[in-house]
Amino acid sequence: MLRLNVKKLPGARKAKLPAFIAPQLATLVKEPPSGDEWLHELKFDGYRMLCRIDRGRITVWSRNGKDWTEKFQNVVEAVKSLKATSAMLDGEIVIVDAQGRSSFQKLQRAMGKATTTGFAYEVFDLIYLDGFSLTQTPLKHRKELLKNLVGSNSHGVIRYSEHINGSGDQFFKHACEYGIEGIVSKLADSTYESTRNRNWLKVKCAKQQEFVIVGYTPSSKSLPGFGSLVLGVYEKTKLVYAGRVGTGFTFKQRSDLKKQLDKLSRKDSAFAVTPKDPGLRETLWTEPKMITEVAFMEWTSDGSIRHPSFQGLREDKNPKEVVREERPSVRMSD
Repeated sequence: MLRLNVKKLPGARKAKLPAFIAPQLATLVKEPPSGDEWLHELKFDGYRMLCRIDRGRITVWSRNGKDWTEKFQNVVEAVKSLKATSAMLDGEIVIVDAQGRSSFQKLQRAMGKATTTGFAYEVFDLIYLDGFSLTQTPLKHRKELLKNLVGSNSHGVIRYSEHINGSGDQFFKHACEYGIEGIVSKLADSTYESTRNRNWLKVKCAKQQEFVIVGYTPSSKSLPGFGSLVLGVYEKTKLVYAGRVGTGFTFKQRSDLKKQLDKLSRKDSAFAVTPKDPGLRETLWTEPKMITEVAFMEWTSDGSIRHPSFQGLREDKNPKEVVREERPSVRMSD
């Protein structure tokens, strides 16, 4: 494949390779935007990771700046084969199931086994390459350059995240029918901004998000570890009750989680207002430092979740970033 000339890309600026770039984040909306100015990608169910290449030295950063290089050695080795002296890639590290869909539960189990193989890196953006910052380069050109760099391989360790232009509603429908978590819609001419804005929008097929673990209830069914995890989300600086989750765990996860939580025990609740849930009377409270991913059916009128199921722990976010994900309608012209 003919190598594109990064110097000639609009917005490319000569610059030093940064140590880290905070990732751009997407805003959750109810439905995909319409219009051909949008491109649409699949939403992956994994860990958002930035990958820095500096003359053969590879560093993998989580979205909050933690060095996770040692966790993903097969990705590191694969990145070394890319023909770039220096670069900064943006993407998501995943484990795929037999149908080729990313699975956060499978990713959690693989990481729990301390394996360094089997991970795939779905790359969807290129924000620095060989002496040039691309943060001011339109997304459509960044993606063209990225595809030129990594190729169109969809089965290897490093995978280019394909997209379609326009037809967001149809793309979203097909993604949900196939069992994908959702889609991410991005303005094709947008620059890369290290913030959450409406240039990137995400639409989920099912309700699933992060919650802060605030404690646990004892088991009443002779299950190991605990009965349920007590969950919370932040409203500005206040931690508020969001319900409990007691399903989706293996026996080993229950035992391991209890050991971790017991190290964070505290005498009282970290909630701003004591919840009225009578099921919390025997709760063992913990410091709000651990985050869990939970799938659920819906939010109740009193702010709790219905029919929740544990998906795994998250270590790539700050607990104070965890808020109730609202799904406002997207209002913008075609």
